[in-house]
Amino acid sequence: MLAFRSASFVALPALAAFTVALVAPPAAHAWGDEGHRMVNRLAASSLPSDVPEFLRSKDAVALIEYLGPEPDRWRSPAEPELNSAQAPEHFIDLEPADALGPLPHRRFDFLAKVYAAGQNPSRIGLQPWEATEVWERLKAALRTYRQLSADHKPTREVEQSVLFYAGWLGHYVGDASQPLHTTIQYNGWTGPNPNGYTTDHKIHAQFETLFVRDNLQTLDAGAHTKMTAPHVIEGDIFDQYVAYIRHTATYVEKVYQLEKAGGFTGGGSAESRDFTAERLAAGASMLRDMIYTAWVDSAQPVSTPNY
Repeated sequence: MLAFRSASFVALPALAAFTVALVAPPAAHAWGDEGHRMVNRLAASSLPSDVPEFLRSKDAVALIEYLGPEPDRWRSPAEPELNSAQAPEHFIDLEPADALGPLPHRRFDFLAKVYAAGQNPSRIGLQPWEATEVWERLKAALRTYRQLSADHKPTREVEQSVLFYAGWLGHYVGDASQPLHTTIQYNGWTGPNPNGYTTDHKIHAQFETLFVRDNLQTLDAGAHTKMTAPHVIEGDIFDQYVAYIRHTATYVEKVYQLEKAGGFTGGGSAESRDFTAERLAAGASMLRDMIYTAWVDSAQPVSTPNY
């Protein structure tokens, strides 16, 4: 049984929904190949001019775009250990995660809480920790780039690392802009359903993959116009990233409402196209700002580690 913050934290019907979700298969791949490529391309092509040119070049944008779906390429049954280990990093079900208390900054502190509650972290998800850890890899590589540049040494190798980390990061940031990657309601409504939302296990792929693929050009153009202005993310990056996930989660029921109205069938509706474009733009804007913040923060001096 889940350990709740208090006896009144969640009603019994919600607890039943937790139980159903925790024995169901993990969520599907967010946005599909096309959506992840779009998120990464829009982010990379809109980086501010004070970011190094190697990170903004045509070749860099193409590579970062290609890497958008990369973690989904690691989800084949041909690599079962890899698939099992990293599948939970694509989502977090906030309902059971929050039932364990505040989310700690470090992955293993969260794992300890999950195991202490008798739960399996693979059923709750590890999304914010994976994204933050990849972001820190990106920042560390950019710091090395700065050091090598200051010493007038070759930077080609570290530039390749930076591009890989930026593309890799984009996958998880894109995942976290998809509301169904934040909830137990990830693929058909579970528990009390007074509004009659679909319980079929089709909504996830229908929304993020088929609908995006069928309306790719329209959504690409719409997402481009909905991008926010670039800025450095202030404050703790983990806290800000979790806030981004929580904002995404406010749209969970909206996805179900649009599906019920036929919004993700064929060309959908103006409302469903606008909503999907906004979610893709949110992912691209967040990724761009995380890359930009990694560049700015990489200039901060750090003490030499003792190995």
